[in-house]
Amino acid sequence: MAPLILFIEDDERIRTVLRMSLQHDGFDVEEAGSGEDGLAAFERRSADVVLVDLRLPGIDGFEVTRILRKTSNVPVIVVTAHGDSHDVVAGLEAGADDYVVKPVVAKVLAARIRALLRRASFTGEIATVVRVGDLEIHREANLVTRDGEEIPLTRTEFKVLCALAEHPGWVLSRTQLLDQVWEYDYFGDDRLVDTHIGRLRAKVERDPSKPELILTVRGAGYKLAT
Repeated sequence: MAPLILFIEDDERIRTVLRMSLQHDGFDVEEAGSGEDGLAAFERRSADVVLVDLRLPGIDGFEVTRILRKTSNVPVIVVTAHGDSHDVVAGLEAGADDYVVKPVVAKVLAARIRALLRRASFTGEIATVVRVGDLEIHREANLVTRDGEEIPLTRTEFKVLCALAEHPGWVLSRTQLLDQVWEYDYFGDDRLVDTHIGRLRAKVERDPSKPELILTVRGAGYKLAT
């Protein structure tokens, strides 16, 4: 069955062009012209990837992403009109896994969707259960627990954590994390890495302002404490 992409965009011309291109690349596409319609569509039929414009009328893309994140870890790509740094970071902080900038290049979008789908089926190369401090990373179950309680992570957050756990004590640069997690040439866009590290710390650190598990090595990157 073809992967289902839910495309939430108020500009019908953009929806039509990208729908036709994605269908040509083998995806099934459901369209929605507003945030409200998009959320209703997702409730009716869960998509494999959600593509959402940030600047929607009514419920905007930021809020759509936050609402989706309350109940689902579906991969989300946000679309920004100008690549504005504030919008990009705010979209990622809302829970998005990735972003694209208008005008969207269809082939680039298809490549990023495929990378997200690969990430969604990620099983990793680390041992079945890895313990880091008081955390347990359960690779086969795709979950992280503390004292038996699950810590909900998105697929991308989980893969970032696993990439660090595959090399305990090693420093991984942002470029290495981009290559291992996002699997695409992001031209050194550190915002993806830094925002996801921040989101991870907010979930797994007892005091995110004083991280003890995911450590920053100034000028070099990040490492997982051993």
